[in-house]
Amino acid sequence: MFRIGCHLSSSKGYYNMYKDAVYVNGTTFQFFTRNPRGGAAKDIDPEDAALYLEAAKAADIGPVIAHSPYTLNPCAADEHKRTFALDTFRDDLLRLEYTPGNYYNFHPGSHVGQGIEKGIEYIAALLNEVLTPGQSTVVLLETMSGKGSEVGSNFGEIREIIDRVKLQGKLGVCLDTCHVWDAGYDIAGDPDGVLAEFDDIIGLDRLKAVHLNDSMNPLGAHKDRHAKIGEGHLGLEAIGRIINHEKLSGLPFCLETPCDLDGYKKEIELLRGLYNG
Repeated sequence: MFRIGCHLSSSKGYYNMYKDAVYVNGTTFQFFTRNPRGGAAKDIDPEDAALYLEAAKAADIGPVIAHSPYTLNPCAADEHKRTFALDTFRDDLLRLEYTPGNYYNFHPGSHVGQGIEKGIEYIAALLNEVLTPGQSTVVLLETMSGKGSEVGSNFGEIREIIDRVKLQGKLGVCLDTCHVWDAGYDIAGDPDGVLAEFDDIIGLDRLKAVHLNDSMNPLGAHKDRHAKIGEGHLGLEAIGRIINHEKLSGLPFCLETPCDLDGYKKEIELLRGLYNG
């Protein structure tokens, strides 16, 4: 099955996200665990979660991706910000046990002048604090564009983080097509080469999901501005090659393009028309 979906609002609960996923003809989706620009999280309604699990199973929707808030920076210079990241991360993983067996995606963070090595040290330390043998959620490190002092804009940095984590079986990677393009990986012109490099450095067995986004920026711009599918520098033909690539077969593709629900529905229809499976 072609697992394609989009980012949905979690403000009305799990079952309403299921209904939105059905509306856009999606078979996966992503949502923020809490306010993306804040720290507060709504209480989870166990009945709502149970209703969602039953409906999603019947419709074969999933796995889905929970996304950490943007305010989470595991490698901040400020100790209070690192503590906030630790507490939020731990709380999110506990809450996700209401919907077991899915993914938790996070941005590795920005080292804010401390240097890549220090950033990697802090990120790995957080993961070693929060990951537990019994958790059902796989945590995903997202590939980044390299703007500012971001950690994770090259595959080697992602590999270094993983190497320092004890419970590596609880870790995976989410590849963002806009981010890797902006970071300098030519995913549009040479997907074979980019995925071969990913496999050589990180291992394709760790690739669990794809954020499918076009980019407003040229290759290697080190920015991060998503474009609608086919309207950016990657282009529709290249995105068609990506979703049909044999090394990405079976992975959930999630749109984070600047669309509303109707826009996502149109993009998903477009992508289904390009898919050859």
